[in-house]
Amino acid sequence: MTQASPNAPALSRPADDVSRTDEVQLAREVARHCAAFREPILRLALRQLANTLLPYLTLCAVMLALAANGYLLLALPLAVPAGGLLVRLFIIQHDCGHGSFLPSRRGNDGLGRALSLLTVTPYDSWKRAHALHHASTGDLSRRGTGDIHTLTVREYLTLPRWGRLRYRLYRNPLILILLGSPINFLVLQRFPNGLGLPWRTAWRAVLTLDALLLVALAALAVATGSVGAVLWVFLPVISVAAWIGGWLFYVQHQYEETVWEEAEAWDFHRAALGGSSYYVLPRVLQWFTGNVGLHHVHHLNSRIPNYRLQECLDGHEILGQVGRLTLRDSLGCLKLALWDEEARKMVGFARLRTLQPA
Repeated sequence: MTQASPNAPALSRPADDVSRTDEVQLAREVARHCAAFREPILRLALRQLANTLLPYLTLCAVMLALAANGYLLLALPLAVPAGGLLVRLFIIQHDCGHGSFLPSRRGNDGLGRALSLLTVTPYDSWKRAHALHHASTGDLSRRGTGDIHTLTVREYLTLPRWGRLRYRLYRNPLILILLGSPINFLVLQRFPNGLGLPWRTAWRAVLTLDALLLVALAALAVATGSVGAVLWVFLPVISVAAWIGGWLFYVQHQYEETVWEEAEAWDFHRAALGGSSYYVLPRVLQWFTGNVGLHHVHHLNSRIPNYRLQECLDGHEILGQVGRLTLRDSLGCLKLALWDEEARKMVGFARLRTLQPA
């Protein structure tokens, strides 16, 4: 599924302990290269914020005006570019959470919290959960924090019938992405999960955002004279952004040649380089998604601002070879649902027919 040169390492399936050691050393050498690109550049950050936030607010204002004046069908198509810009704003907020977008920590946190009013994502609790995701990606013993729930073939086969059905439903793309992504952003994030945060801190942060969102929506409803017009803009734009974001998050780690290891064999740099995809997108889509498709670079060093990821990738040959997924390749990821411990790759449920009687 993935495309790589003959010399690119297949990090998910090392031949022996020696090759595994070589791959760890390679991943750490590439990580040292990435460290040179971790400094934020204020000029580039402000330019990106301006060329994303201003068009987004303009589109939303046009949609509100159209919807408030009864032109609902004219407003709805604008949810697609607005949703794409909201994904880009989310990537900026994501970088703020890593402390990488602006030179100042206070500036990153302030901007990240401000953008949460647009992304409807609680900044502090998400920041903590996402940090745990980076610290545990590819570690079978630490699944379940900020990732897509993934079972091994062996674990799935030990489940009772209801457990298997529940997992199959969860992994169905229509449920996981089409329904699950908007529900996550619109509903589940309205409640504190408290991951890594004191209970009171989590409640305070999430409920503060919820209250501010209600105030903002109410103010827009008063300004336009229509609650329906506000919802006609708010819900489609959030849903489009959630679908795009959910798909991106899925293909970043749920591809055939990803890396999963037991705790004793897990290595941060090897998991980062081999367990995160390089999603090769057309230039316009890469712009809207804030270079997040260069996800292996991001996991090797999360302090690299999104606007420097391409520069980092271009500077090292291996980064352009490992984990490549084209748009066509990525569609094949939809059938993947289980980690096959023997084959050391992600497989679909069809694989089970070769392991047990029908």
